[in-house]
Amino acid sequence: MIVPIFEIIIDLFQHSFVRKAIIVGVLVSLCAALLGVSLVLKRYSMIGDGLSHVSFGTLGIAFALGISSPLYVSVPLVIVAAFALLRITENSRIKGDAAIALVSSSSLAIGVIIIAETKGMNADVYNYMFGTIAAIKNSDFYISVIISIIVLVLYIFFYSRIFTVTFDEPFARATGVKAKMYNTLLAALTAIIIVIGMRIMGAMLISSLIIFPALTAMRIFKSFKSVVVCSGVLSVFCFFTGIILSVVFDTSAGAVVVVTNLAMFLIFSLLGLVLNRIRGVI
Repeated sequence: MIVPIFEIIIDLFQHSFVRKAIIVGVLVSLCAALLGVSLVLKRYSMIGDGLSHVSFGTLGIAFALGISSPLYVSVPLVIVAAFALLRITENSRIKGDAAIALVSSSSLAIGVIIIAETKGMNADVYNYMFGTIAAIKNSDFYISVIISIIVLVLYIFFYSRIFTVTFDEPFARATGVKAKMYNTLLAALTAIIIVIGMRIMGAMLISSLIIFPALTAMRIFKSFKSVVVCSGVLSVFCFFTGIILSVVFDTSAGAVVVVTNLAMFLIFSLLGLVLNRIRGVI
């Protein structure tokens, strides 16, 4: 059984579009998982879902303007939306979840209307909504790889500050850490990762890469560092497995990746219950 699967994987790697999708997807999954730990702990995880809907709205704008690569429009607009959502959740009289729902549903509706009136709800739009690995252009590939690496470098460089702001923001402010700046950095990096991952995972499913790995790792691990490491490993594993399965069974890449993440979440939840009982007995 192992040999045929190994042969299938080797055969898949003969296709350039599969190689590109896996490289971009692994980088995006890793970035999303690392950022997701802080977002989940700070209860900002719904911002990722809101931004994924905003990214679809910006897709409609790009199509209306006749821009072949939506990244050039989506990245700056979604970053602006991330700043706006962050400010709303922190300062507005509207509750954070309500504000995110308001922005995300409005963006999705605007995107649907614009696309319906310009390009039409065709297969290309469907792929942006639910993901595909067969349509990554060379320009998008190189941009995605470069941006993902920059996000990883920034996260590693500011890791200690992000850790402090995640767990004790008042203490971070008291010690001179510019908490607002690092919250903004998290929001901006999240916006970028959502946009570049939209082509593979789809605008409707990309936020799962932020939420699932962090929640799954927390079923067993408790320290921030161990959760971050486990989350990153799980995200890459689930993406790679999901992509392979989606190609083998000729189905939606994003959906299979999400289901793979769900399976790992259930497995880790069960393991967590077993470990807690063992610890209780000891």
